[in-house]
This record gives sequence, structure tokens and C-alpha cells, in this order.
Amino acid sequence: MQQPSMPTDLHASTMKRLNLKLIPFLMLLYMVAYIDKSNISVAALQMNAELGLTARMYGIGVGLFFLTYILFEVPSSVILTRVGARRWIARIMITWGIVAAGMSLVQSANQLYGMRLLLGAAEAGFTPGIIYYLSQWYPRSDRAKAMSFFYIGAALASVIGLPLSGAFLHLDGYFGVSGWRWLFLLEGIPAVVLGVVVLRYLPDSPHTTHWLQPDQQQWLSQTIAAEQATTPISPHAGWQMAFRSRQVWLLSLFWLLQAFGTIGITLFLPLIVKSVSGQDSFTVSALSALPFLFACVFMYFNGTHSDRTRERGWHLGVPLMIAGVLLAGAVATGNAWLAYGLLVVAVGLNWAATPVFWATTTEYLSGAAAAASIALINSIANIAGLGLPPVMGWIKDATQSYDYALLMVAAALLAGGVLGLYLVRAPRPVPAAEQAAGPLANSARADQRHETRGA
Repeated sequence: MQQPSMPTDLHASTMKRLNLKLIPFLMLLYMVAYIDKSNISVAALQMNAELGLTARMYGIGVGLFFLTYILFEVPSSVILTRVGARRWIARIMITWGIVAAGMSLVQSANQLYGMRLLLGAAEAGFTPGIIYYLSQWYPRSDRAKAMSFFYIGAALASVIGLPLSGAFLHLDGYFGVSGWRWLFLLEGIPAVVLGVVVLRYLPDSPHTTHWLQPDQQQWLSQTIAAEQATTPISPHAGWQMAFRSRQVWLLSLFWLLQAFGTIGITLFLPLIVKSVSGQDSFTVSALSALPFLFACVFMYFNGTHSDRTRERGWHLGVPLMIAGVLLAGAVATGNAWLAYGLLVVAVGLNWAATPVFWATTTEYLSGAAAAASIALINSIANIAGLGLPPVMGWIKDATQSYDYALLMVAAALLAGGVLGLYLVRAPRPVPAAEQAAGPLANSARADQRHETRGA
């Protein structure tokens, strides 16, 4: 009677090791990446005045990051599949850390634009690379929860990074250097250090890690390989398949609409909070961090519940629709603190769909096509980062308010929520014990018939 329990025991022990050894380190990497990408929102509290930037000019500077980020995202992800995650992620981190620290040297709007372009090129491929990497380690039945932990790193980056960045602004004048310059310098250095650590610590595959037992390595490799063999897009398909898949384009549209919230709100949140509260820079930074505590909680419970119930569509669509309604309510109310409270919950719910989305995406894809598709989806979503910040800045300059910009974001979230409900009938994740016991292929093929509408 002991044999049937062995796969379950292997599943539990292997996931425990992965959660202990991989997730905290990847969370740390993403925290640093997210801080370096978004700390300009806090730097703007001083930088805009010193460089003479209008809201529109600031929006252009924010958006230019996404231009090169989009252009280099797919090529960078394809290279990762060829040279290995460890070496390529280390390269990405070291180069973006150098550029992020170099942001402290800009003296004009044009120099800011140039550095943001370089930062986008340097960081391209990091997020899809990590998502692809996680899909090579976590079975379907555990993937949304794993993705939630990873993206909690981004939310924690705001919880920790926003007040930390606000504190760095108080270094203003030390050695004759502006506070926002200290911010860029001190927050860029950790990426370089961690890039070197990645080279020594991050394993490329289960077979190359020393902290998994041989039976765990074998079970994990066989489970992932068996799942990849049953994905609608074959693991042997080339990266060009990403551009020919209707489902990839639908997933891209959903992620673009969701990005209106993550990009449109996040990169302007300190400025929005300051405009309605009138508080000092540190208080504004602290108030701007609170929504991301809610994001951590919502992502964990939404991702875990999605894995447990083996349902994806409702877990994608409902949070976005509620977030859109709450954001519109925040604009409509005349009470500043009620508006802030609604904004806090709206941000949290917007992020809640993230781990479920990437779990769904990686259940549909594998191999080089998966890496390219993840990068393509992320690139299209980042079009919001390229176009939305200048538009939001223009609206603020024209109306002296962010209200119409936030209503535009709310409409996008509502549309994304509706698409999420339509889009996904995700495959029922097969429990790891069943996978190891043998019936995976038949079960997964049956699941594939219910994969998506119109795949």
C-alpha cells in the first residue's frame, strides 16, 4: 500500500525544496528589477523641478523605457533558451544595474530620455525569462501559486522600495548631490551585485542542481517533460509559432488591458497621491506603498485558490472587473480619503489576476515557442507603458487633474475582465501524483479538448 503514496510524497518534498531554494531568490531579483524600473515615480517628486520637466515630458521619459523594452524583449528571450537562464539573467541584471545607477548623472530631459531607452534595452527579457524559467520547474498543479510568490516580489518592491526611495530623497544636498540622484545610484548597485550572485547560484535545470535528491530530479524532469508533450503548441515548435497563434494574440490583448492598471497607476501613483493629499515626499511614498500590501495578499489567495479549484477564467476576469468599478468610484467620490481607499483595493485586485494569467499562458505553451510567446505577450502589454504615460501626462497638463486618465484605465480594466471570462477554459491541472503514476498523457489530452475557445 506504500507505492501509491510515493508520487505524492515526491511531489510534496520537491515543491518544498523549490519553494525554499528558488522562490525567495527569484522574488529578490524581481524586487530589485521592479524598483529600478519604477523608482522614477518617486525621483520625479524632486527631479521634475530640477530638470524643468512638465508632466508630459515626464510621461515621455517614463514611456521611452518601454520602446526599447518592447523591441528587445523577444530576441532576448530567444537568446535565453539558447545560452541558458543562469548566464543570460546574470547579463541582464549586471547591464541594467549599471544603467540604472547611471541615471543619477542625467542633466537634461534629453539625457533622461536616452538613459530610459538604454534601461529598457538592458532589462528586456528579464520578466518573461523568469516566467519561462519557472515553467521549467513547476508542474501545472502548482504553477499559479509559484507565479503568485514571484509577483509578490514586485508588490513587495513597491511596499519596501517606495518608502526607501522616499528616504533616499532626504539625502538631498549630501556632498552637493541631489536626493533623487542618490536614489538612482544606491538602487542601481544591488542589481550588479545580484547579477554576479546569479552566475554562482541559479541552476539551469533540475539535473544541474545539488539541492535536489536524484529521485526528486528524475520525478520533476519527467513530470515537466510529460506535461510539455501535451501542450497545444509542441515543445519542438520554433519561436516563430508565437506569431502564428490566435490564442497568443488573445492572451496578449488581455495582458495589454491589464497593464493599463499596473503601468498607468503604478508609475503615476506617488504623483496622484500627492495631488490629492498634499503631504510631504516621504508620507506620499508610504501612502503609495499600501496598495501593494493588498496586492501581495490578493495575489497569494487568488493564485492558490485557482490552483486548488483548477479554474482559471473567473480568477482572471472577476478581479479586473471589480478593480475597474472601484477605480471609477475613486474618481467619482468627492472624499479624498475614500478615493484613496478605493484606489488601494483597486490596485490590489488588478494585481490579483497576474499569477493566474501566467499559469494559464504556460499551460498552453512550451519550448522555444513558450519563451517567444511569453516575451511577445509581455511586449504587447508594454505598449501601454510606451503610450499611456505621455497621454496621462498630457491629460494632467490640460485638465490639472488625473481624473479622466484614471477613468480611461478603469474602462480598460473592465474590458480586460470581460475578455478574461471569455478567453480561458484552462486545462484542469493534473495532480502530480497522477502524473507520476502514469495516466498523465490521457488526462492531459482530455484536458486539451477543453483548453480554450478558439485556440
